Amino acid sequence: MTRKTLEHCRQLDAQDPLRELRHQFDLPPGVTYLDGNSLGVLPRATAARVAEVVTQEWGQGLIRSWNSAGWFDAPRRAGDKIARLVGAGPNQVVATDSTSINLFKVLSAALNMAREDTPQRKTLVSERSNFPTDLYIAEALCRERGCTLKLVEPEQIAESLTPDVAVLMLTHVNYRTGAMHDMAAVSAAAHAAGILTVWDLAHSAGAVPVDLSGAQADFAVGCGYKYLNGGPGAPAFVWVAPRHADRFWQPLAGWWGHIAPFDFSPDYQPAPGITRYLCGTQPMLSMAALECGLDTLLAAELFGGMAALRAKSLALTDLFIELVEQRCADQGLTLATPREHAQRGSQVCLARAAGAYAIVQALIARDVIGDFRAGDGVAHPDILRFGFTPLYIGFEDVWNAVEQLRQVLASGEWQQPEFNQKHAVT
Repeated sequence: MTRKTLEHCRQLDAQDPLRELRHQFDLPPGVTYLDGNSLGVLPRATAARVAEVVTQEWGQGLIRSWNSAGWFDAPRRAGDKIARLVGAGPNQVVATDSTSINLFKVLSAALNMAREDTPQRKTLVSERSNFPTDLYIAEALCRERGCTLKLVEPEQIAESLTPDVAVLMLTHVNYRTGAMHDMAAVSAAAHAAGILTVWDLAHSAGAVPVDLSGAQADFAVGCGYKYLNGGPGAPAFVWVAPRHADRFWQPLAGWWGHIAPFDFSPDYQPAPGITRYLCGTQPMLSMAALECGLDTLLAAELFGGMAALRAKSLALTDLFIELVEQRCADQGLTLATPREHAQRGSQVCLARAAGAYAIVQALIARDVIGDFRAGDGVAHPDILRFGFTPLYIGFEDVWNAVEQLRQVLASGEWQQPEFNQKHAVT
């Protein structure tokens, strides 16, 4: 294999048809940002748009802006933009609340459906390495419903689809490893066993092609502040297959999910379709910022959309893996992310038996920003995690990140005390 050079990376950037999309963002000078899978970069349009909402729509329009500025329709308007990224149709997605809250809604609905259709099914299956908030929500619901939460390893999922299982809850791209499930195949296997599927798209929406409708998925939720670039705490989103949307109330039956909220009737009458998955009054400043983030992704439609972004993502992550293995050999790093394209999200995770946290901190001090995820000390080691957002990451960025990693490891810089002091957020 030909060893890659800095000049080779610069040539790839010069040939990149997506390179102009980087100009949509305000990236700090000199920073190589590989943490868009935790928090996306600020779009250039966002500050002015949020200021407009504050000074004009709120400041001058006041309450009239719920109608005149389209505030009331914002969750559905943003939802329709998200739908274009996840293989859903118009009026099938709403942007609202947080991922955890939306997961509570859809898991409750899924368990209600299972209880009505097959009351003997009282088990919810998920991966042991699923994102913890998903497991916490599932555990709480299982306690409330008298169900059992069963946690398995990825290779045990197929054998776990037994007649007592009501719901299979998975994250499409694993947050720790970047491993990606075949959504269509897993959903088909679950359905063949009479099991409903709930998918968390937090690490795949805006990062990899998703086709919820084509995969015949049942429920999905996702995050607005990672690859969707909606800003810290941005509204999340929720999708329910149209065949299920009208079957049950969701448990947080708030007035925004009412069929006629401004009738102010004392009894709850759910709106049709996905609108019933709204709850309370929506945060308009955050919703405006989210729409700006979504527009940065939709701008890629002129260049081939998610397919083009996916091709660049794979090229970036392939290059990163190759350079790490060439330039950081014998430094105790092990690839934790699948090499196979069909099984890889838009991130690369490197495992290390010791020092992973400190290495990440030393990189951040050099303006290469990734993050750290702790292992369990047994099956899962500590992880150095690097996210690759093809909208604003280039091939020279990859070279720079690996060069800084090489220097941190070769010099032992990461062993300095200041890099070994844990912060609240890792």
